[in-house]
Order: sequence, then structure tokens, then C-alpha cells
Amino acid sequence: MAISAELGEALEKAVTELVETGRYNSKSEVLREGVRLVQEREARFKELDTKVRLAIEQAESGKLLSDDEVFGELSRRYADDAA
Repeated sequence: MAISAELGEALEKAVTELVETGRYNSKSEVLREGVRLVQEREARFKELDTKVRLAIEQAESGKLLSDDEVFGELSRRYADDAA
């Protein structure tokens, strides 16, 4: 199914430049990539929302970590990242 979209001058220029510089083969390819990136971002938002809802449920039911547990976990994570 074909889709027609009005991008506006600035976005149209950006799409055209991406094709003219050879980064993409066509305007359609640029738009498909853009939609794919939006889908990925929306999936990450959905995952984050699920994690936040779970954390709220756990907090409301009293399933909380102590300060020592939280800071210990953060220290382990950052020690692994620094290595």
C-alpha cells in the first residue's frame, strides 16, 4: 500500500540530502529507516513503562531494597563498567 506524506520543507530537504549524498538509495528507504527507528524507540518506551509499573507494584507491596543493597549493586555495576 502506497503512503503519501507531507514532510515539510526542512524534513524534505534532509531526506533529499541523504539520498543525494549516497547514504540511502531512495527517499522511501530513508522513510522506512525512520519508521523502523520510531518502532525501536516505542518498544524501548513500552519496556521501560513495564519495568516502572513493576517497580511501583513492588514498592507498594513493601518489596524494597535497603540502602546498602542498592549502593552495593550500583558499586558492582560501575566497577564492571570501569574495567
